[in-house]
Amino acid sequence: MSASQTSEVPTLLVKIFGKDRPGITAGLFDTLAAFSVDVVDIEQVVTRGRIVLCALVTQPSAGLEGELRATVHSWAESLRLSAEILSGTGDNQPRGSGRSHVTVLGHPLTAESTAAIAAKITSTGGNIDRIFRLAKYPVTAVEFAVSGTDTAPLRTALATEAAQIGVDVAVVSAGLHRRAQRLIVMDVDSTLIQDEVIELFAAHAGCDEKVAKVTAQAMRGELDFEQSLHARVALLAGLDASVVDKVRAEVRLTPGARTLIRTLKQLGYQVGVVSGGFTQVTDDLKERLGLDFAAANTLEIVDGRLTGRVTGEIVDRAGKARLLRRFAAEAGVPLAQTVAIGDGANDLDMLNTAGLGVAFNAKPMVREAAHTAVNVPFLDTVLYLLGVTREEVEAAGLD
Repeated sequence: MSASQTSEVPTLLVKIFGKDRPGITAGLFDTLAAFSVDVVDIEQVVTRGRIVLCALVTQPSAGLEGELRATVHSWAESLRLSAEILSGTGDNQPRGSGRSHVTVLGHPLTAESTAAIAAKITSTGGNIDRIFRLAKYPVTAVEFAVSGTDTAPLRTALATEAAQIGVDVAVVSAGLHRRAQRLIVMDVDSTLIQDEVIELFAAHAGCDEKVAKVTAQAMRGELDFEQSLHARVALLAGLDASVVDKVRAEVRLTPGARTLIRTLKQLGYQVGVVSGGFTQVTDDLKERLGLDFAAANTLEIVDGRLTGRVTGEIVDRAGKARLLRRFAAEAGVPLAQTVAIGDGANDLDMLNTAGLGVAFNAKPMVREAAHTAVNVPFLDTVLYLLGVTREEVEAAGLD
């Protein structure tokens, strides 16, 4: 029966709730089948062993509604379930225009913060059509399906609210594109890995404190990145090239990095990294992790020693955005279906160029400028922003 045909047809909403057990859904519809009704809609949820099952069905033939009600109640009571049956007309009301997915991450997710997010959605003119949990660890992640308001103003309103109440919120447009192939591009230092690679090199040169100070200023946007890069690399002059293998061995992946990449690859996504660091490390990461793309600066090595210079095109703030566009073109993925992840000021252009820019444990100015922020130490939580559930993540790990 088409939507136009059910718009004025008398219908019954049959609601069953109680302790879950196998066979409830089949039992309800076996009971309803005796009255030759058509199914218009079904919703079912099980929470901590309690089921709520709703079936919207057409009204039975004249004179049989009372018998249907009595039969359903009798069946429910035999299973120690409760039943409620409401008369009405037609199907659900159409969802409003402007549809979005709102993902909320909490560690923990409190009732107070959930109330604040729900209230802010309502204040923007949005309606919450459905809520379900994506994950219960390492963070609690829930997704709201929202209609009635445009994505951009909803994202702006919720970003402000999220910063005030201490949760992470991502807002993306609903639609088929969410299921399409995507390209994910990440920064490396303090994003894919826990370290700043140049500081690892500097430790072997005995100038790590000086380099760390300049790095921090550059990441906060207080210094020009290219100038700071040349100044820091100059301090590495004379290091034996064998230091490259030592630094590679010292690199520590961010918790959840392997899970993120493995799951994305299982989903058919392409994954790349761009770095203000060095190809001597990113090329190794590309091989180890099975990445599709990698780009970074290259340390010049002559006669087995670092010269204190870099070669080739500098990967700076603007360069990262250019590389995102280049990777997207090579992957055949529209920019609207790209996701960029980073933490520093030199990631901002890339984050704002991508369809979704995620600030990962980022500096304040980056959090404020990105589409969304994740402030928990688990990189795989980014998957929840894409609508991937924890169960799907675990299933990908078993393949």
